Amino acid sequence: MDLILWRHAEAEEAADGMSDLERSLTPRGEKQAARMAAWLDRQLPEGTRILCSPARRTEQTALALGRKYKLRDELSPDASVDDLLALAQWPASRIPILVVGHQPTLGSAIARLMGLHETECSVKKGAVWWLRDREREGANRTVIVTVQSPELL
Repeated sequence: MDLILWRHAEAEEAADGMSDLERSLTPRGEKQAARMAAWLDRQLPEGTRILCSPARRTEQTALALGRKYKLRDELSPDASVDDLLALAQWPASRIPILVVGHQPTLGSAIARLMGLHETECSVKKGAVWWLRDREREGANRTVIVTVQSPELL
């Protein structure tokens, strides 16, 4: 199974009275999302399922890809790693899953799947971590397929 984790691009700070879910991408964030979306569109296999946090900034990031996606409350900014992995059906899913979400959940999921001692891995805004589950010698192992940052595309 492939699990692709895409952190939302740069977003504005919350203004007085604005909820965290209402924050929009900055102009720089829109450019980051467009660059990463163009790269992802060339790389993602057909049939990839796209799941997105209901926050405006994550939806704007996903919209840049121009593919169908589903908003899922389980991916909100306060989501748990367990919620993310259950929703993605890791590692049992037979189709690739792209999750558009937030720190620290994405970084914590990466740390857990990679067996890191730290509880969180830093994920840059707009970046993608592509992980794959492989069975080797009777055991499942997570490998990193690629890590991409919009600034390097």
